[in-house]
Amino acid sequence: MDRIDGVLFDIDGVLVVSWEAIPGAAATVATVRDAGLPVRFVTNTTSIDRPEIVRRLAATGIDVAIDEVLTAPAATAAWLRATHPDARCYLINSGDLGDDLAGVALVGDDEPADVVVLGGAGPEFSYTQMNHALGLLLDGAELVGMHRNRYWRTAEGFSLDTGAYLAALEGAAEVTATVLGKPSPDFFATAVAELGVGRGHVAMVGDDVENDVLAAQEVGLHGVLVRTGKHRPEAVAAAEGTPEATIDSVADLPGLLGI
Repeated sequence: MDRIDGVLFDIDGVLVVSWEAIPGAAATVATVRDAGLPVRFVTNTTSIDRPEIVRRLAATGIDVAIDEVLTAPAATAAWLRATHPDARCYLINSGDLGDDLAGVALVGDDEPADVVVLGGAGPEFSYTQMNHALGLLLDGAELVGMHRNRYWRTAEGFSLDTGAYLAALEGAAEVTATVLGKPSPDFFATAVAELGVGRGHVAMVGDDVENDVLAAQEVGLHGVLVRTGKHRPEAVAAAEGTPEATIDSVADLPGLLGI
């Protein structure tokens, strides 16, 4: 691997699973920082806002500043404020996004909407909610997805995620969603710009072979896949590309980078 001058860490499945630390995660982040490499934490987590992410990481021994965390909800809110400042948005999301959606006008189930926004999947993604979203799309609303992850891993096992529902709405309404989190090239570009180094010297460390690793490689970053979190050999074999590097866990990153 070429010289690495900055690192992007996915959070869920790389540093933690169900907010329990993966062994060696805190030490790895500290080692990367001690080597003088700037870091950002890039996540499609949609159940909590950035202050809560910072608090939960701190509880595992990983100290992170709020401006080091880039989330799909924050990216979605920024895009909506810039491109649809007066839009009425119908949000389906599991969890509380708090201040990450500041400035976005949310409407209820019985109100018209200009934009349908899918956040993180959960019990709120009921037939009734999805059917209402379909009706809004057929009436001309725009479809926005915070990410395209099809599943993620919790302490109890794999769980269905937003990408599956997003694909269903796209097919039923015959529309194409705008996606703001990973694997959006703009999301990676924002993270790299914040690192302040050339993208050819940035490593993206993730557990999702498609949305984390291959998507990062597609825009010129170095992809590092970890065999924790949602990693499945079958998914890697079926992917349309090969990770530049694969390690057992984030604890092996310093050795890969030679730091």
